[in-house]
Amino acid sequence: MIFKSFDGKEIFVREWTQVQEPKAVVQIVHGMTEHSERYDTFARFLNERGYIVVADDHRGHGYTDRDTLGYCKGDMFFDTVKDEAALTDFYQKTFPGLKYFVFGFSYGSFLTQRYISDYGDKVDGAILGGSNYKKDFEVYLGSFVSHLKGEKRPAKLIEKLSFGAYSKKFEDGQWLSNDGENNERYAKDPLSGFTCSNRFYRDFFRGLKSLYTKSYTARLPKDLPLLLVSGEKDPVGDMGEGVKKLYTFYTEKAGMENVSIVLFENGRHEFLNERENRETKWGTVLNFLEENTL
Repeated sequence: MIFKSFDGKEIFVREWTQVQEPKAVVQIVHGMTEHSERYDTFARFLNERGYIVVADDHRGHGYTDRDTLGYCKGDMFFDTVKDEAALTDFYQKTFPGLKYFVFGFSYGSFLTQRYISDYGDKVDGAILGGSNYKKDFEVYLGSFVSHLKGEKRPAKLIEKLSFGAYSKKFEDGQWLSNDGENNERYAKDPLSGFTCSNRFYRDFFRGLKSLYTKSYTARLPKDLPLLLVSGEKDPVGDMGEGVKKLYTFYTEKAGMENVSIVLFENGRHEFLNERENRETKWGTVLNFLEENTL
């Protein structure tokens, strides 16, 4: 489906709606340099258990901007957060009376961190997968580097400093997942693995700077059910330590009352796409949805 967003931008949205007796809607917010189709198998798993699933291709990603992958005019972070809110409004009107959840993964989890502060009252629960508490020197360094060259230029130095560093943490160099077939599919996917533009990173780091502030914290709905889930060997989450910091922030500093955390043993970044212990990984997400759908 093509969805016209708040500013007239046409956003590609994938729907998994073949559910006989739906009990809730799950809106997936995908990660950096990938797209919504990569969640097809997981979405069908949720369909079989009563959940309608929807997911857009973000600005600069997938079929939304397939000719300019990694770049889009405007603020690629905050405009995407607004897209997610607009999609929530649309699907809540399309499926009235159903519980509604948002599940952000990786880059999408940071978009969702901002979303729950601005729009958390719209949803019945949120999941942050493959995330981190990003309030460190890397954010300011990355912001500086992203301004060194033109906004449309591929940010190869930032890519090297981030993804390149992640790869060095593993003997096989595969930080994405511990599943060889998944890594191969990603590498061969023409809509995945591209280098994002300097503009993308400028907006991304600006978005990260907006998190964890006093105003951000004050807007968080304290009773929102929130699940933090990650592989314990995910370098994006600092091998679990960043996820633990995020948990501490939401529970102690933000005073949120219904936050849980699960770290999967041996799991790397894309835990959803790893066949190892898939029943446990997918089941953890499903259990959260089930507990908050009643």
